[in-house]
Amino acid sequence: MKILGAIVGNIIGSIYEWHNIKTKQFPLFSTRCRPTDDSVMSLAVAKALIKSKPDRSDLSENAVKYMQEIGNLYSDCGYGGSFRRWLFSKNPQPYNSFGNGAAMRVSPVAYVAKSLE
Repeated sequence: MKILGAIVGNIIGSIYEWHNIKTKQFPLFSTRCRPTDDSVMSLAVAKALIKSKPDRSDLSENAVKYMQEIGNLYSDCGYGGSFRRWLFSKNPQPYNSFGNGAAMRVSPVAYVAKSLE
């Protein structure tokens, strides 16, 4: 359920990303709300975690695979330029990301984790 909350929150907040508000009184959903790159990549991370071996030895490979697979299906949801190039690359390599995406896309870990370790 944690991933559901993260995605719902991301969709609700999508209309405020570049137009911050300072109130707790706002509509939860409007016709302008939409999934963003963080929603899509959270689902890709979830799929990679679910499809990986129990020892997670193939997690890195699966993360790339499903990020590109699912990301290409939803290519118009707000990816930054560097990530967009990585997403459509035939040979994706590290690209000096700003690093904030990982923190926003980690919620699926709570779905599969059995302990803090």
